Amino acid sequence: MRDAGALTGRLAVVTGAARGLGAGMVRELTRRRMRVVLLGREEKTLAQVADSLPGETHCFEVDVTDDTAMARVAARIHEDIGPPSVVIANAGVAEGGPFGGSDPAVWRRVVEVNLIGSAITARVFLPGLLATRGYFLQIASTAAFGSAPMMSAYCASKAGVESFAQSLRAELAHQGVGVGIAYLSWTGTDMIRDADQHPVLRELRAHMPPPARRVHSVETVAARMVAAVERRAATVYAPPWLRLAQPVRPLLPVLVTWFSRRELPRLAERTRFEATGLLGAGGRADQAATARQARGDG
Repeated sequence: MRDAGALTGRLAVVTGAARGLGAGMVRELTRRRMRVVLLGREEKTLAQVADSLPGETHCFEVDVTDDTAMARVAARIHEDIGPPSVVIANAGVAEGGPFGGSDPAVWRRVVEVNLIGSAITARVFLPGLLATRGYFLQIASTAAFGSAPMMSAYCASKAGVESFAQSLRAELAHQGVGVGIAYLSWTGTDMIRDADQHPVLRELRAHMPPPARRVHSVETVAARMVAAVERRAATVYAPPWLRLAQPVRPLLPVLVTWFSRRELPRLAERTRFEATGLLGAGGRADQAATARQARGDG
Protein backbone atom coordinates (compact mmCIF):
# COMPACT_ATOMS: atom_id res chain seq x y z
CA MET A 1 0.00 0.00 0.00
CA ARG A 2 2.32 2.72 -1.24
CA ASP A 3 -0.16 4.61 -3.41
CA ALA A 4 -3.86 5.37 -3.65
CA GLY A 5 -4.47 2.66 -6.24
CA ALA A 6 -3.17 0.02 -3.85
CA LEU A 7 -6.09 0.75 -1.52
CA THR A 8 -8.77 0.04 -4.12
CA GLY A 9 -10.98 -2.86 -3.13
CA ARG A 10 -9.20 -3.49 0.15
CA LEU A 11 -11.00 -3.55 3.49
CA ALA A 12 -10.60 -0.93 6.21
CA VAL A 13 -11.99 -1.08 9.75
CA VAL A 14 -12.45 2.16 11.69
CA THR A 15 -13.53 2.38 15.32
CA GLY A 16 -15.40 5.39 16.66
CA ALA A 17 -16.82 5.92 13.18
CA ALA A 18 -20.23 7.34 14.09
CA ARG A 19 -19.14 10.98 13.95
CA GLY A 20 -16.22 13.37 14.05
CA LEU A 21 -12.82 12.26 12.84
CA GLY A 22 -13.89 8.61 12.53
CA ALA A 23 -16.68 9.49 10.13
CA GLY A 24 -14.34 11.86 8.28
CA MET A 25 -11.73 9.15 7.78
CA VAL A 26 -14.34 6.69 6.55
CA ARG A 27 -15.40 9.23 3.92
CA GLU A 28 -11.80 9.67 2.80
CA LEU A 29 -11.23 5.92 2.65
CA THR A 30 -14.29 5.39 0.46
CA ARG A 31 -12.97 8.08 -1.88
CA ARG A 32 -9.94 5.82 -2.28
CA ARG A 33 -12.40 3.07 -3.24
CA MET A 34 -11.83 1.03 -0.13
CA ARG A 35 -14.49 -1.16 1.40
CA VAL A 36 -15.11 0.03 4.94
CA VAL A 37 -16.42 -1.33 8.22
CA LEU A 38 -17.68 1.19 10.76
CA LEU A 39 -17.55 0.25 14.44
CA GLY A 40 -19.10 2.22 17.29
CA ARG A 41 -21.71 2.32 20.02
CA GLU A 42 -24.45 4.14 18.08
CA GLU A 43 -26.11 1.83 15.59
CA LYS A 44 -28.40 4.45 14.05
CA THR A 45 -25.69 7.07 13.69
CA LEU A 46 -23.30 4.53 12.18
CA ALA A 47 -25.96 3.55 9.66
CA GLN A 48 -26.58 7.20 8.74
CA VAL A 49 -22.88 7.71 8.03
CA ALA A 50 -22.69 4.47 6.05
CA ASP A 51 -25.76 5.36 3.99
CA SER A 52 -24.13 8.64 2.97
CA LEU A 53 -21.07 6.91 1.52
CA PRO A 54 -20.43 5.47 -1.92
CA GLY A 55 -19.28 1.90 -2.26
CA GLU A 56 -19.43 -1.06 0.09
CA THR A 57 -19.95 -0.29 3.77
CA HIS A 58 -20.77 -2.39 6.84
CA CYS A 59 -21.71 -1.32 10.38
CA PHE A 60 -21.40 -3.09 13.72
CA GLU A 61 -22.48 -1.69 17.06
CA VAL A 62 -19.87 -2.79 19.60
CA ASP A 63 -18.05 -1.58 22.69
CA VAL A 64 -14.31 -1.55 21.97
CA THR A 65 -13.60 -2.36 25.62
CA ASP A 66 -15.56 -5.64 25.48
CA ASP A 67 -13.09 -8.40 24.58
CA THR A 68 -15.73 -11.00 23.84
CA ALA A 69 -17.96 -8.76 21.73
CA MET A 70 -15.02 -7.39 19.75
CA ALA A 71 -13.68 -10.88 19.09
CA ARG A 72 -17.11 -11.96 17.86
CA VAL A 73 -17.42 -8.96 15.53
CA ALA A 74 -13.88 -9.44 14.20
CA ALA A 75 -14.56 -13.10 13.47
CA ARG A 76 -17.77 -12.22 11.63
CA ILE A 77 -15.98 -9.57 9.56
CA HIS A 78 -13.18 -11.97 8.67
CA GLU A 79 -15.58 -14.74 7.66
CA ASP A 80 -18.29 -12.73 5.89
CA ILE A 81 -16.41 -9.74 4.45
CA GLY A 82 -12.72 -10.60 4.51
CA PRO A 83 -9.52 -9.81 6.39
CA PRO A 84 -8.79 -6.10 6.83
CA SER A 85 -5.81 -4.44 5.20
CA VAL A 86 -6.23 -1.31 7.33
CA VAL A 87 -7.39 -0.96 10.94
CA ILE A 88 -7.69 2.49 12.53
CA ALA A 89 -8.03 2.62 16.32
CA ASN A 90 -9.83 5.93 16.57
CA ALA A 91 -12.47 5.41 19.29
CA GLY A 92 -11.88 7.82 22.14
CA VAL A 93 -13.53 9.80 24.91
CA ALA A 94 -12.34 12.60 27.18
CA GLU A 95 -13.19 14.38 30.39
CA GLY A 96 -11.80 17.48 32.03
CA GLY A 97 -11.44 18.90 35.51
CA PRO A 98 -9.27 18.45 38.61
CA PHE A 99 -8.08 14.90 39.21
CA GLY A 100 -8.95 15.10 42.92
CA GLY A 101 -12.58 15.83 42.17
CA SER A 102 -13.00 13.43 39.28
CA ASP A 103 -15.49 10.57 39.26
CA PRO A 104 -13.40 7.37 39.48
CA ALA A 105 -15.75 5.56 37.09
CA VAL A 106 -15.55 8.30 34.47
CA TRP A 107 -11.77 8.62 34.83
CA ARG A 108 -11.42 4.86 34.40
CA ARG A 109 -13.74 4.84 31.40
CA VAL A 110 -11.55 7.33 29.53
CA VAL A 111 -8.52 5.07 30.02
CA GLU A 112 -10.51 1.95 29.16
CA VAL A 113 -11.88 3.30 25.86
CA ASN A 114 -8.75 5.10 24.71
CA LEU A 115 -6.05 2.64 25.79
CA ILE A 116 -7.62 -0.73 26.52
CA GLY A 117 -10.05 -0.35 23.62
CA SER A 118 -7.18 0.33 21.23
CA ALA A 119 -5.31 -2.74 22.44
CA ILE A 120 -8.40 -4.92 22.08
CA THR A 121 -8.93 -3.55 18.57
CA ALA A 122 -5.38 -4.48 17.62
CA ARG A 123 -5.65 -7.93 19.18
CA VAL A 124 -8.87 -9.05 17.51
CA PHE A 125 -7.90 -7.79 14.04
CA LEU A 126 -4.27 -8.88 14.19
CA PRO A 127 -4.88 -12.22 12.40
CA GLY A 128 -6.38 -10.33 9.46
CA LEU A 129 -3.58 -7.79 9.38
CA LEU A 130 -1.00 -10.58 9.41
CA ALA A 131 -2.79 -12.28 6.53
CA THR A 132 -2.84 -9.09 4.44
CA ARG A 133 0.47 -7.66 5.70
CA GLY A 134 -1.65 -4.67 6.51
CA TYR A 135 -1.42 -1.42 8.44
CA PHE A 136 -2.63 -0.41 11.91
CA LEU A 137 -3.04 3.30 12.64
CA GLN A 138 -3.29 4.38 16.26
CA ILE A 139 -4.92 7.77 16.79
CA ALA A 140 -3.00 9.49 19.58
CA SER A 141 -2.65 13.18 20.42
CA THR A 142 -0.25 15.91 21.38
CA ALA A 143 -1.42 14.90 24.86
CA ALA A 144 0.93 11.93 24.47
CA PHE A 145 3.94 14.20 24.88
CA GLY A 146 2.53 17.46 26.23
CA SER A 147 0.35 16.49 29.19
CA ALA A 148 -1.94 19.29 30.32
CA PRO A 149 -3.54 20.05 33.68
CA MET A 150 -7.22 19.21 34.11
CA MET A 151 -6.97 16.41 31.52
CA SER A 152 -5.22 13.66 33.51
CA ALA A 153 -7.20 10.66 32.24
CA TYR A 154 -7.01 11.73 28.61
CA CYS A 155 -3.30 12.51 28.76
CA ALA A 156 -2.50 9.25 30.56
CA SER A 157 -4.46 7.24 28.00
CA LYS A 158 -2.87 8.93 25.00
CA ALA A 159 0.64 8.51 26.39
CA GLY A 160 -0.30 4.88 26.89
CA VAL A 161 -1.49 4.32 23.32
CA GLU A 162 1.70 5.89 21.99
CA SER A 163 3.84 3.43 23.97
CA PHE A 164 1.54 0.56 23.03
CA ALA A 165 1.80 1.36 19.31
CA GLN A 166 5.57 1.73 19.48
CA SER A 167 5.85 -1.67 21.15
CA LEU A 168 3.48 -3.24 18.64
CA ARG A 169 5.44 -1.75 15.73
CA ALA A 170 8.67 -3.32 16.94
CA GLU A 171 6.95 -6.65 17.55
CA LEU A 172 5.34 -6.87 14.10
CA ALA A 173 7.94 -5.25 11.85
CA HIS A 174 9.47 -8.53 10.74
CA GLN A 175 6.00 -9.88 9.88
CA GLY A 176 5.22 -7.14 7.39
CA VAL A 177 2.54 -5.33 9.40
CA GLY A 178 2.97 -1.56 9.57
CA VAL A 179 2.01 0.42 12.68
CA GLY A 180 1.53 4.17 12.60
CA ILE A 181 0.90 6.75 15.32
CA ALA A 182 -1.14 9.89 14.64
CA TYR A 183 -0.37 12.95 16.75
CA LEU A 184 -3.32 15.32 16.58
CA SER A 185 -3.87 18.82 17.90
CA TRP A 186 -7.28 20.45 18.27
CA THR A 187 -9.70 19.01 15.72
CA GLY A 188 -13.16 20.48 15.15
CA THR A 189 -15.25 17.67 16.62
CA ASP A 190 -18.15 17.88 19.04
CA MET A 191 -15.72 16.86 21.80
CA ILE A 192 -13.72 20.06 21.32
CA ARG A 193 -16.83 22.19 20.96
CA ASP A 194 -18.14 20.73 24.22
CA ALA A 195 -14.82 21.36 25.97
CA ASP A 196 -15.06 25.03 25.02
CA GLN A 197 -18.35 25.24 26.93
CA HIS A 198 -16.44 24.64 30.19
CA PRO A 199 -14.68 27.82 31.35
CA VAL A 200 -11.51 26.25 32.70
CA LEU A 201 -10.84 24.19 29.55
CA ARG A 202 -11.70 27.14 27.31
CA GLU A 203 -9.36 29.41 29.27
CA LEU A 204 -6.52 26.89 29.24
CA ARG A 205 -6.73 26.59 25.45
CA ALA A 206 -6.97 30.37 25.08
CA HIS A 207 -3.66 30.76 26.94
CA MET A 208 -1.81 28.52 24.51
CA PRO A 209 0.34 30.08 21.74
CA PRO A 210 -1.83 30.95 18.70
CA PRO A 211 -0.62 28.08 16.46
CA ALA A 212 -1.14 25.55 19.25
CA ARG A 213 -4.70 26.61 20.04
CA ARG A 214 -5.99 26.70 16.47
CA VAL A 215 -8.81 24.25 15.73
CA HIS A 216 -8.38 22.29 12.49
CA SER A 217 -11.26 20.99 10.39
CA VAL A 218 -12.22 17.34 10.46
CA GLU A 219 -11.88 17.19 6.69
CA THR A 220 -8.29 18.46 6.74
CA VAL A 221 -7.22 16.10 9.52
CA ALA A 222 -9.01 13.10 8.00
CA ALA A 223 -7.27 13.70 4.67
CA ARG A 224 -3.87 13.70 6.42
CA MET A 225 -4.72 10.47 8.23
CA VAL A 226 -5.70 8.65 5.05
CA ALA A 227 -2.64 9.97 3.22
CA ALA A 228 -0.63 8.37 6.04
CA VAL A 229 -2.48 5.09 5.45
CA GLU A 230 -1.49 5.23 1.79
CA ARG A 231 2.17 5.69 2.77
CA ARG A 232 2.05 3.24 5.68
CA ALA A 233 3.60 6.08 7.65
CA ALA A 234 5.21 5.39 11.03
CA THR A 235 4.07 8.82 12.25
CA VAL A 236 1.64 11.47 11.05
CA TYR A 237 1.10 14.93 12.53
CA ALA A 238 -1.92 17.18 12.19
CA PRO A 239 -0.98 19.95 11.78
CA PRO A 240 2.38 19.06 10.22
CA TRP A 241 4.40 21.51 12.34
CA LEU A 242 3.74 19.35 15.42
CA ARG A 243 6.67 17.24 14.28
CA LEU A 244 8.91 20.07 15.49
CA ALA A 245 7.75 19.46 19.06
CA GLN A 246 9.28 15.99 19.22
CA PRO A 247 12.91 17.10 19.78
CA VAL A 248 11.89 19.33 22.71
CA ARG A 249 9.67 16.78 24.46
CA PRO A 250 11.88 16.66 27.60
CA LEU A 251 11.26 20.39 28.13
CA LEU A 252 7.48 20.27 27.82
CA PRO A 253 6.64 19.01 31.36
CA VAL A 254 8.80 21.77 32.84
CA LEU A 255 7.11 24.42 30.70
CA VAL A 256 3.61 23.10 31.44
CA THR A 257 4.31 23.06 35.18
CA TRP A 258 5.68 26.61 35.05
CA PHE A 259 2.64 27.79 33.13
CA SER A 260 0.20 25.99 35.43
CA ARG A 261 1.80 27.32 38.61
CA ARG A 262 1.38 30.84 37.26
CA GLU A 263 -1.99 30.64 35.51
CA LEU A 264 -4.15 28.20 37.47
CA PRO A 265 -4.42 30.48 40.54
CA ARG A 266 -5.53 33.31 38.26
CA LEU A 267 -8.11 31.11 36.58
CA ALA A 268 -9.37 29.91 39.95
CA GLU A 269 -10.20 33.48 40.87
CA ARG A 270 -12.52 33.77 37.87
CA THR A 271 -14.04 30.33 37.49
CA ARG A 272 -14.77 27.21 39.46
CA PHE A 273 -12.77 24.09 38.64
CA GLU A 274 -15.09 21.10 38.39
CA ALA A 275 -15.34 17.80 36.54
CA THR A 276 -16.91 17.97 33.09
CA GLY A 277 -18.02 14.36 32.72
CA LEU A 278 -17.48 12.71 29.36
CA LEU A 279 -17.26 15.37 26.68
CA GLY A 280 -19.14 15.58 23.40
CA ALA A 281 -22.03 13.69 21.88
CA GLY A 282 -19.85 10.61 21.52
CA GLY A 283 -18.99 10.68 25.21
CA ARG A 284 -22.63 11.02 26.17
CA ALA A 285 -23.58 8.19 23.83
CA ASP A 286 -20.91 5.98 25.37
CA GLN A 287 -22.16 6.82 28.84
CA ALA A 288 -25.76 6.03 27.89
CA ALA A 289 -24.80 2.75 26.22
CA THR A 290 -22.73 1.72 29.22
CA ALA A 291 -25.67 2.46 31.51
CA ARG A 292 -28.02 0.38 29.34
CA GLN A 293 -25.51 -2.46 29.35
CA ALA A 294 -25.28 -2.32 33.15
CA ARG A 295 -29.08 -2.53 33.39
CA GLY A 296 -29.16 -5.43 30.97
CA ASP A 297 -31.15 -3.49 28.37
CA GLY A 298 -28.91 -4.59 25.52
